[in-house]
Amino acid sequence: MDYRLQRRLAAEILGVGESRVFISPDPEDREEIEGAVTKDDVRALIKRGLISAIPEKGNSHRWLERKEKRTKGHRRGQGKRKGTAFSRRKPEELWVNKVRKMRSYIRWLRDHGLISRKDYRQLYILIKGNRFASLSDLRRYIESSGMVKGGATS
Repeated sequence: MDYRLQRRLAAEILGVGESRVFISPDPEDREEIEGAVTKDDVRALIKRGLISAIPEKGNSHRWLERKEKRTKGHRRGQGKRKGTAFSRRKPEELWVNKVRKMRSYIRWLRDHGLISRKDYRQLYILIKGNRFASLSDLRRYIESSGMVKGGATS
């Protein structure tokens, strides 16, 4: 009762994994199923209902309700949190947010004439190279290097 070939062929035809192929356990159909060695034979067995695909398991309604709540921000309070704030956010997301914040800040300085275009370009490259840990670090660097023309860096 080795149906490996039939199971593989049925999985290809039905477009599911081999574990989702159901073969009739009826002993009367055993010889017929074992005799099916081509895809056409297996197709005929599928048509007769001796071989079928087990339906996919879905998520429960309760799970879907919880998911909907979480998208709205519910069920995400202190009691539900396991990791630190940093472990709960992807490092790439943290990086992108930090870089966007700093780039928009130096763009604002350049557009308001507080730093030169040359300084803007230099700062842009430093930001890209991860020279600054935060926006406040960037501000300290700008103040200490004397790049600001007007004096204010708010």
